[in-house]
Amino acid sequence: MIKNKQLLLLLLWMTIALILRFANLNSKPLWTDEFSTLVFSLGNSFQGVPIDRAIDLSTLLEPLQFRPSASTADVLRNLLLESNHPPVYFLLAHWWMQLFGPSGDNLVWIGRSLPALLGVISVPAIYGLGRFAFNSPLVGQCAAAMMAVSPYGIYLAQEARHYTLGILLVIVSLLCLTLAVKKLQQSAPIPIGAMMLWIIVNCLGMASHYFFTITLLAEAMVLIYLLWRQYSNSKNPILTQIFLRLLAVAIGTLAGGLVWLPVFLLNKYGSELTNWIVSGDRSWLDWISPIFQALAGWITVISLLPVESPNLAVVIASVIAMTIFFIWAIPIMLIALKNSLNTPNTRLGTVVFGGFVLASIILFFSFTYILGIDLTRGARYNFVYFPGAILLLGAILAVIFNTPIIKSRWFNLPAVEIAGKKAVAIILVMGFVSGVTVTSNLGYRKYYKPDLLVPIVRQVSKVPVLIATTQKLM
Repeated sequence: MIKNKQLLLLLLWMTIALILRFANLNSKPLWTDEFSTLVFSLGNSFQGVPIDRAIDLSTLLEPLQFRPSASTADVLRNLLLESNHPPVYFLLAHWWMQLFGPSGDNLVWIGRSLPALLGVISVPAIYGLGRFAFNSPLVGQCAAAMMAVSPYGIYLAQEARHYTLGILLVIVSLLCLTLAVKKLQQSAPIPIGAMMLWIIVNCLGMASHYFFTITLLAEAMVLIYLLWRQYSNSKNPILTQIFLRLLAVAIGTLAGGLVWLPVFLLNKYGSELTNWIVSGDRSWLDWISPIFQALAGWITVISLLPVESPNLAVVIASVIAMTIFFIWAIPIMLIALKNSLNTPNTRLGTVVFGGFVLASIILFFSFTYILGIDLTRGARYNFVYFPGAILLLGAILAVIFNTPIIKSRWFNLPAVEIAGKKAVAIILVMGFVSGVTVTSNLGYRKYYKPDLLVPIVRQVSKVPVLIATTQKLM
């Protein structure tokens, strides 16, 4: 009976995730990164589009034409010659395209449906990880519910890009990390099979997105801390064997990552396509904006009301509602986090995933302020630690759920009391409404707005339209 209840709950979260991720999937305008992803996934190239003459629309859109004869070799060749991305997702998307044979009418939907489906799969995946890491079905359910409704997760799942594949690979890598930590606590080495799985997943992660390396560095920081703490408390000889096996995982992962180093360094597009996140001469604004950019990204993991609505009154109401929500929610979440750290059954998982998220944030700000590479400018890059944040939220919500009455208090102000179960319901409802905001294109809107520009051009122009643009030579 209990197993059936757990399964039904999980199916409920998956259904909600399915609805939110596939709703209005085809209605949002395509933006440049999605355009290039579709082109390379089809096995096509940009090189055939003339740039020294006027061309008609059909010629411009030629790279988006489906070719049944296109092969994986075409995908690899064009991607490595014209882009700076590793190929795993593009190969997977190519097989997806070949399976459905998209046309002009359904190309965007098919291209976005694969990331949306991977986003739905992340719900049972995070449930399994949460249940295993905390030995608690409740934590797993809370994490799955939060993954289902998170506006940030929905935003990534509704783009024809590789981030939901990265999220799934991060979840599996964190599963291996959790197993390694549990074995470390038991003074036992990680099994050979788990070592191989960890290496393979890590290599696939780096072959899906180079920023997956940040996930691996954060995991390494957590492991180094726990190894140091374990070694300082015990001189057990088995620790040497444990260390050697973890070192073998690190070496195998490093070998798999080094394969892509010459590809990235020798690719002439490697720097040009990412120079928008590189800071040159910094002004005072460049020093403080990463903090606010990071905060904005963290907030949208839980809540994003229609702050990008064209109606000013809706924007103001949304800002006020989100402010009130976080003033209420933050204190009870901090109390729950403290309780989770002080509870023996949940302490280890909280330390691991809290440490993982903290290490990732430290790495982001290190890249930003030390190397001058502002990773906070792209909220999508947070995918490298997003599953860890969801797991931490799952543990926090589980504590709140089990608390009969929980108080929200700032300083010496009067406390707001609420039943724990109701507090969890409010947080999840806020997430759901925020998810609807994203699917309605009132949050995380596309950077470029052809849906607004094209009607204006058609309305104003009385003659056939010719649009010209510039090209930067590489």
